[in-house]
Amino acid sequence: MVPYGLKVIEKVDLSEARQMVDPNTRIWLNAIVSMLIILKADGFFVGINYVQNAVAKGAGMMLSSIWILCCCAVCLDGSPPAYHLDRGSGAGINNWLIQIEGGGWCNNVTTCLARRDTRLGSSKHMATQLAFSGLLGNNRLSNPDFYNWNRVKVRYCDGSSFTGDIEAVNPATNLHFRGSRVWLAVIEDLMAKGMRNAENALLSGCSAGGLASILHCDGFRALLPMGAKVKCMADAGYFMNTNDINGSPHIQGFYNEVVNTHGSAKNLPSSCTSQLNPSMCLFPQYSAPQIRTPLFILNAAYDSWQIKNSLAPGVADPHGTWHNCKADIKQCSSVQIQTMQGFRTEFLKVIAGLGSSPQRGLFINSCYAHCQSEMQETWLRADSPMLNKINYKK
Repeated sequence: MVPYGLKVIEKVDLSEARQMVDPNTRIWLNAIVSMLIILKADGFFVGINYVQNAVAKGAGMMLSSIWILCCCAVCLDGSPPAYHLDRGSGAGINNWLIQIEGGGWCNNVTTCLARRDTRLGSSKHMATQLAFSGLLGNNRLSNPDFYNWNRVKVRYCDGSSFTGDIEAVNPATNLHFRGSRVWLAVIEDLMAKGMRNAENALLSGCSAGGLASILHCDGFRALLPMGAKVKCMADAGYFMNTNDINGSPHIQGFYNEVVNTHGSAKNLPSSCTSQLNPSMCLFPQYSAPQIRTPLFILNAAYDSWQIKNSLAPGVADPHGTWHNCKADIKQCSSVQIQTMQGFRTEFLKVIAGLGSSPQRGLFINSCYAHCQSEMQETWLRADSPMLNKINYKK
């Protein structure tokens, strides 16, 4: 059974192929198929840029006539920040689209160590070529608004949505909590490559990157030229403060640990932290209403990540009752469907808290999905999800 109004975004079924290969080969098969799917949908590869000078002690940056100390702006493992840039052309040469990569968070030393030596904690482990598609595409027909802009993918390697800032490094773990510095170092490097002349700019992101695009929205606007038109768009970044299926505030406790582990409090919106516990300000429902820059929210009301990790996390479901449902919503029981419908209702109430304003825009659909702007299939195609015959891009 599928909840009323919920659309399942189908994926390629590799079950038969998986049964024919060993686990290691299976990993490579999945990666290859994923790349082929992306490339088939008007994708292309863009090389990586490392911000090497951000590693040096005493480094700093001049942004909007303000000198910002940015010593040792590094990933969790101490490696330099990184991003991918495809240059704009023609009428889009002074327009910039910054897309922040997602990848969850680490909430303590153990979970941060688990990602330290992966692409989510180290630029040493990042692919040097990254596929651009969806709103990052360079095809005029499939991405008519941004195809000729300067399009940037900021790699995510700090585990705090670019909010962390702790100077001390424990030599036993060599973990660096410097997310906010990484963010500023990347922006400074892009400024030097032409973004200081931006006429139009859009800050976007997916998942944890979508959350970062909300948290850094006003700050991003403040760093760009006064005359520039700046907007922000969060894709699957509106994480809701909700209780799990047992009535426990699991995600609230998780976010509290993220903020404490990374020392994020001082880098969260002061308009929120002045009134609430800083950890609450990771939730957009408390920080987004005060944002002054135009903000657009793209989200699924049945956000698959939130249903899997906030509503029915493993800790709240020790017997795996929700396992099959989370993997395939067609396998959900009537009780589980009702619970998911309740999540949707709560999410719609929370998103309404943004209020009605010309500075706000929403596209909330009923897909069981997470991140919908980075793939051509969901960004702009004949069968892309629509609301009142309007798709995301429009």
